[in-house]
Amino acid sequence: MKFRIIRSEGLAHNSYYISDSGEAAVIDPRRDCQIYINIAKKDCAKITNILETHRNEDYIVGSLELQNQTEAEISHSNQLAFKYGEKNLSDGDTLNVGNVKIKALSTPGHTDESLCCVLYPPASSEPTMVFTGDTLFAGSVGRTDLYGKGAQPQQAEKLYQSIQEKLLPLGDGVLVYPAHGKGSVCGSRISQQEPTTIGYEKKTNPYLQLGKEEFMQKTASEELVVPRYFKKMEELNQNGPPLLAELAFPRSLSLEAFEEDMQEPNMTVIDTRKPYAFNGSHIPGSLSIWLKGTTVYPGWLLDPEGYIIFVHERESDINRVAAHFRRLGFVNMCGYLCGGMNVWQEAGKPISMIGTMSVFELKEKLERREVMVLDVREPSEWKQGIIEGAETIFFADLPEKADLLPKDRPIAVTCTVGNRTSVATSILKQKGFKDIYNVLGGMSAWTSLGYPTVKP
Repeated sequence: MKFRIIRSEGLAHNSYYISDSGEAAVIDPRRDCQIYINIAKKDCAKITNILETHRNEDYIVGSLELQNQTEAEISHSNQLAFKYGEKNLSDGDTLNVGNVKIKALSTPGHTDESLCCVLYPPASSEPTMVFTGDTLFAGSVGRTDLYGKGAQPQQAEKLYQSIQEKLLPLGDGVLVYPAHGKGSVCGSRISQQEPTTIGYEKKTNPYLQLGKEEFMQKTASEELVVPRYFKKMEELNQNGPPLLAELAFPRSLSLEAFEEDMQEPNMTVIDTRKPYAFNGSHIPGSLSIWLKGTTVYPGWLLDPEGYIIFVHERESDINRVAAHFRRLGFVNMCGYLCGGMNVWQEAGKPISMIGTMSVFELKEKLERREVMVLDVREPSEWKQGIIEGAETIFFADLPEKADLLPKDRPIAVTCTVGNRTSVATSILKQKGFKDIYNVLGGMSAWTSLGYPTVKP
C-alpha cells in the first residue's frame, strides 16, 4: 500500500491518495487535480474511487474534475441529496481499493452528512488509519455553527456522540488524518501536530477531556468567522461545479487593454504584490491581496461572479493565483497587466500610495492623541489583547462597516504583521479615506517591544 498527503496552502486543506495492487483512491480532492493523476501514473495505478467526507464549505471539491479525467466512481454520504456521484454510502458500508478495505462511518455534527473513512490494510481485520474530514482535528473538532446558532446545540451533541461512539473506539493506535490542518477556519485553534492518533487526541485534545454538557457549552461559546463565500461553496459542492475546461484562463493584457477592462462594470483590480510594494505605489482603486493571501481571502471579500483583472510581481504568478481563485469558485478572471506595475508607472499613469508607520511612531502619536487605531484582526485574536482605545472591525467586514469610521482623523491600521492591514487600507482608500497608515509589524511588533495591551 502507498499513501500520500496533498496539502493546499492557505486553505490548510489536506487531501489523501491511497493505492494498492494497481488501484488508487483519493479522499477530498482539490479542484486542480492533476497532482493525483501524476502520482497514480508513477505508481502504475488507476484511480478507481473518489471519496468525499462531507459537502465542503471552504473550497470547491475536485471530485467531478478528477472523475472527468479518470472515470473513477464518486462516493459520499446518503444523508444529503448530492446531484452527482455513483455511490451514496450508509454507516458501515465498505469499498475496496486493491486489497485495502475502506469502511464508512456516519459521523454527523459538523454537518449531518459528515463521514469518516476507516482504512484496513491488506490481510488485516484491524484499522490503521481514519480520515476524519471536519469531524476531528489535531487538537480540535469541527465547527458546529454552519446551520446557524439556533441549531448549534443539536449539532454539538451529534458531534460529541460521533467522536465518543464512532471514532474513539477505533483504538488508540489508529492514525488520524483530518481534512484540515492549523490555520483552517473549519475548527478553532487546530494544532499543527502531524500525524496524530486517537490515543494522542484522547490525552491532549481539550475537547476530548469534556463531558457532553461541557463540550456543547465550549463549542457554542466559540466565535468563528463565517466567510461570505461558504454558501456558494456549499451550493456548488452539492450540485457539482463546472469543469475547469469550461473556464477561460486569464489572458495577458497590454496597458491599453488593461485600461479598457478597468472601465467595465463590476470589474475589480487586484494587486497581488507584497504589502510594502503596494504601499509604495499602486493603481488607484485597486485592492491589495498579497500572493499567499489569494488562497482564501478573495472568498471573504469578493463576489465569485464578479470580474477581475490582476497586477502581479512576476508574470508567472498568474498560474498560482488562478488555481487559488478557482478553488474558491471564481469564474471571471479576465486577465493581468503584462509587465506589471512597471509598465503602468513608466507610462506616466496615475498612482496612489498608502502611508506606513512603525509601532514606535504609533505609540508616540497615541500618547499625543494624534491618531486613532483600527485593529482588523479576527474576533478570536482580539481576545488575546488589543491596543487601548483601538476600534475593532474585522477586515472582511470593512466593505460594509467602513462608514462607521471618521474620515477627518488619521487612522493607523494594524493586524498581526501587516498583510491583512494592506487589504484593509486598500478598502479604506476605495471608500475615500485619505489619511491612513499601515502599521508595519502589527501587533507582533507591538507586543515584542513590551508595549501594553488590554482585553476588549
